Amino acid sequence: MFQRARSEEQRAARRQAILDTAAAMLAEMPVAEVTLNELSRRAGLAKSNVLRYFESREAVLLELLDSSWQDWLVQLEAELAGTVAPADPAAERSDQLAATVAASLATRPMLCDLISAQAAVLERNVSPQVAAQYKRASITGITALGGLMLRSVPELGEPDGFRLAGATVMTTAALWPHTQPSAAMLAAYAADPALAAMRLDFTATLREVLEVLVAGLLARSSR
Repeated sequence: MFQRARSEEQRAARRQAILDTAAAMLAEMPVAEVTLNELSRRAGLAKSNVLRYFESREAVLLELLDSSWQDWLVQLEAELAGTVAPADPAAERSDQLAATVAASLATRPMLCDLISAQAAVLERNVSPQVAAQYKRASITGITALGGLMLRSVPELGEPDGFRLAGATVMTTAALWPHTQPSAAMLAAYAADPALAAMRLDFTATLREVLEVLVAGLLARSSR
C-alpha cells in the first residue's frame, strides 16, 4: 500500500523516483508515448499521488529536461577541455567546438527528444508558476552553455556566446525529429536511393550548422 511521504527527505526521494521512472521510460519510447497513467503504474503510485509531486506529466518532463541539461553541461565541459586546443586559431577552435557539441548531444537522445518537445508539448499543460520556474532554469542553463562556448572561443564575446547557445537549443529542437525517421520512412529510403538525400544525420548536420553560425558571428564581430 502507498505510504504518504511525511518528511522533506521522503518527499524528495519520492519526486526523484518519479523522475527516474520517467527517464527509464524515455529510454524505451519517445516523449509522445509517455503517459501519466503508465508513469504512475511503473512508479508504483496512484496517478493522484504522482500529482501530489508534479502538477502534470509535462511538469515531470520539464524538470527531467532541466536535470538532464545540467548533467550534460558537466559532461560537455570535460569534453571541451579535451578537444578544443587553446593555442589554435579561432577558426579551428570554432570547428572543434561545433564538432564536440554536436557529438556530445548525439550521445544523449533523451535530452534531444525532450528539447524537441519543449515548446510544442511540454510547455502546453503547466501552470504559469511552473512555466516561470522552468524558464528561469532554462535561462540559467543556456547562459552556462554560452559560458562554456565563450571559454572555447573567447573572440565571440559574451552576447554572441549566449546567442550561439540559444541557437544550439533551437537547432537541436528542429533537427532531432527530422533525424529520427519512422519505420515507413526508413523503408521508403531503402526502396528508393534517390530519397537518400532527404535522410539527415543528426551529428553531421548539427556540426555543420554550428560551424556556420560561429563563423558568421565571428565575421560580424570583426567588422
